[in-house]
Parts: sequence; structure tokens; C-alpha cells
Amino acid sequence: MAVSLQDVGLAVKRLQWRHHREANTRLAELGLSLPQWDVLRHLHDNPDASLHALATLTFQTDQSMGALAGRMIDRGLLARVGGPGRAVRHTLTAEGERLREAGSRVFDGVLSESVGRLTRAERATLVELLGKATS
Repeated sequence: MAVSLQDVGLAVKRLQWRHHREANTRLAELGLSLPQWDVLRHLHDNPDASLHALATLTFQTDQSMGALAGRMIDRGLLARVGGPGRAVRHTLTAEGERLREAGSRVFDGVLSESVGRLTRAERATLVELLGKATS
């Protein structure tokens, strides 16, 4: 059976949809959505990221990222800190860091049920191929 480009695209989308659906369900037990956990994860990895950079990293618009950050500040997950010039940066609070770590364990569990079934070599090949496709 020949595999079309559409077949590949659909397989990637199905895997992504599975991850998002399961992650949202399981993260809800922590009081988080996948976009909220993604912000916590990216802010941890990029502590000096601007709101625009976080929007880009989390596949959001600047406006939606600003609204999400505001809600996360209200929940005590993020805090605003000064930046160079008029820039406003954000940092994780202790609660934000706690939920980032807990969310990471949840997301690792979701991934272990799919790509975790691949061998180490298969995962390396998958990452290489996806990287090649997105470059």
C-alpha cells in the first residue's frame, strides 16, 4: 500500500490530537489546561521570554497569550517582573513551578503510552524525520 502525503499528515494530526485530548483530561485533575501547562513549561525553559515570545512558543496570538497570562497571574501561577525599558516579563511563582513539575509528569505519562512504545532508535529517527519535515 502506498502512503500518500495526506496519509502522513493525518497520522501526525491524529497523534497530536490524541496527546492534546489526553493531556487536557489529565491536566484538568491538577486544575490546568494544556495551554496553561505549556506556558509554564516554556517560561521555565526560557525565563527571559517576552509575552510575544511565549505566544510564539505556545502557538497563540499575542492577544490570547496576554489574556492567558493575566488569568495565570490571577491564579498565582505567574508574576510580572520588570524588564529592560518598558518590557514586562513574567516569572513562575512557587505554585506555578509546582504545577509545571506535576504537569510534566502527567504529560510524560501521556507520551509514554504512544511514542514511549517506540524503541530509543525509533524515537531518534522520528525526531530526525519530523525535524527534516519542519525545516
